[in-house]
Formats: sequence, structure tokens, C-alpha cells
Amino acid sequence: MGQEIWSGIVLEFSDFPSVETWVRMLVRLLFATVFGGLIGYERGRSGKAAGLRTHMLVCLGTAFVLAVPQQAGMQLMDMSRVIQGVMAGVGFIGAGAIWKGHGKGDIEGLTTAASIWFTAAIGIAVGLGRESSALLAVIFVLAVLRLTPNVRKKKD
Repeated sequence: MGQEIWSGIVLEFSDFPSVETWVRMLVRLLFATVFGGLIGYERGRSGKAAGLRTHMLVCLGTAFVLAVPQQAGMQLMDMSRVIQGVMAGVGFIGAGAIWKGHGKGDIEGLTTAASIWFTAAIGIAVGLGRESSALLAVIFVLAVLRLTPNVRKKKD
């Protein structure tokens, strides 16, 4: 009797039908946290306002927003609207990282805004179960951020 009640409670309040589903969600969220953290660490180390925690949360949030509807049985075609909404919304977060300085043409934060947006794209890949593709993207993002020179126009 007690076992039946407990099974009923677990069935009613758990959105994970199996341990496999729970582990899959755990792994995806862990990957998203680590991947966002790698990019955020680089941004923070470079002294940017949006650093480790911001990038971790953006990647984790987008992975979660994509993994939950997929787990609930939403079709991939319907999820395209979720993806569009996430990417547009994250664009607003990135816009907050951009600011105009005092000089003519003095704009700061464009690369950080782009890294926030791309971190969301990586979170989408992870949320859809494409961790290998996401890892490849992280490698490319880190290469761009670390290996390319910061070229600026000389002020007149």
C-alpha cells in the first residue's frame, strides 16, 4: 500500500519518466554551464562587464528553455518559434553590453554582445542534444576571442 502511494506521488510530480531522462537533462545542463563558463571566463579575464556568471546563465537558460519543450514532446518544427524568441530576447541582453563612449565613433562592448548572443546559440545546440556541435562552436569562439587581434580605427 505504501509503495503504491509513493509510486503515485512520484508519477504525479516528476516530469522525468525514467532515470535515463533525468540523466540526459542533467548532462545537458552541465554541458551548457561548462560551455558558457569557458566563454564567460575568457570575457571576464579580459575585464569585460559580462563575464563568467552572465555567460553561464545565458547558456544554461537557453539550453533549459529548449530541453524542456523537447522533453515534453514538442516537435522540432514548433520549437523553431522558441529558438527565434530566445535569440531575439538574448539580443536585448547583448544590447545592454554595448555603450557609446565620449569620442566620435567610440563604441564599446560589441564583441561582448556578440559573445552573449553566440553563447545563447551554443545553449540552443546543447538543449537540442547537439553537445559535440556545441563543443566545436566553443572552440571556435575561444579561438576568435583569443587569437584574433583587436583592430580599431585610429581616431582623427
